[in-house]
Amino acid sequence: MAEVKKKSISVQNRKARHDFHIDKTWEAGIVLQGTEVKSLRQGNCSFVDSFAYMNNGEVFLKDFYIKHFEHGSYNNHDERRTRKLLLNRDEIDKIDRAMSQKGFTLVPLALYFKQGKAKIEIGLARGKKMFDKRASMAEKDAKREIDRRMKSIRE
Repeated sequence: MAEVKKKSISVQNRKARHDFHIDKTWEAGIVLQGTEVKSLRQGNCSFVDSFAYMNNGEVFLKDFYIKHFEHGSYNNHDERRTRKLLLNRDEIDKIDRAMSQKGFTLVPLALYFKQGKAKIEIGLARGKKMFDKRASMAEKDAKREIDRRMKSIRE
C-alpha cells in the first residue's frame, strides 16, 4: 500500500489570495539554516511584503521574515535574508516563461513541512484591481448568506 504524504501547513499568506489572481502554483524546497528551521516549526514567520524573483536561472525568496530563534547562539540567522528556492529545471523554465509576460509576479502562498522538510508554495500571480476585490468580497458574502439560509432550512 502506498504511504500517504502528509503535509502540515504552518503559515498561510491569506493576503496574497485577496490581492492577486493566482494562475498556477508550484511546491519548492527552501534553503534554510538550522535556527531558521527551529523558528519555523514554532510558526515564527511572516509573509508580509515577501516575493520571489528569478536571478541567473535560479529562484530566490526576498523579504520573508523568520524571527530569531530564542535559544539560538551568537550565530543566529539574519531575519530577512534572501533565501534560495529549490525547483526542478523544467519548473524554473516554466516560471521564467510565465514571468516574462507583463503583469505577472511570484508570490509565496504557504509554508509547510512535508516529511520533515520545509516546503513553500509559490504562485504565479496577477494583481487584482479594486473592483475585482469588491466583486470577490461580494461573492463571499453571497455564499455565506446562502449557507446560512440552507442551514436554517435544514434545522
